[in-house]
Amino acid sequence: ARLAAEPDQNFHIYLCFGQSNMEGGGRIEERDRTVDRRFQVLADFDTPARERKMGQWYDAIPPLTRRTRGISLVDYFGRTMVANLPEKFRVGVVKVGVAGTRIELWDEDAFRDYLTNLPADHQWKTRIANEYDGDPYAYLVKLAKIAQQSGVIKGILLHQGESNFEDQEWPKKVKKVYDDLIRDLSLDPKDIVLLAGEV
Repeated sequence: ARLAAEPDQNFHIYLCFGQSNMEGGGRIEERDRTVDRRFQVLADFDTPARERKMGQWYDAIPPLTRRTRGISLVDYFGRTMVANLPEKFRVGVVKVGVAGTRIELWDEDAFRDYLTNLPADHQWKTRIANEYDGDPYAYLVKLAKIAQQSGVIKGILLHQGESNFEDQEWPKKVKKVYDDLIRDLSLDPKDIVLLAGEV
């Protein structure tokens, strides 16, 4: 059997997760529908209407993920990266977002309690989490492992915090999620940049 090709060292992958601003609700304009083919997105689900199969790479034409309708900061992060990198480099993004949720949703040791104790008028967050097999963090890791077969994870983009407003423990909680990702994906923290949107 033919061995799978080695991951392309010039294909730089960024893991993107967070709440609604990560999902993206910006209006998609005509100019947004054209994108440099060096900017790719890993399909998060099978989306027959867009001829996308989960776990395969596609040109990063918005919306990047199945659930979102609009454009997000990730769209212009990727576009800016490829515009400023030498031609030989490509950029890929893996994106999972759940609107309105606390950072606890992404903590393997805390998310079940968090979802179980949501007030009645917040049950829609559980419905979204359930789309990601009930565990958005594990779903992100699953997609990231698929992505690692094609390229090299270079960074993590986190846009979350509004729901942890004035939470003094937020940096510590983010560090735990970061450390879990480093461990679960066998990454070297020296090689990984963490970019966190500030509230």
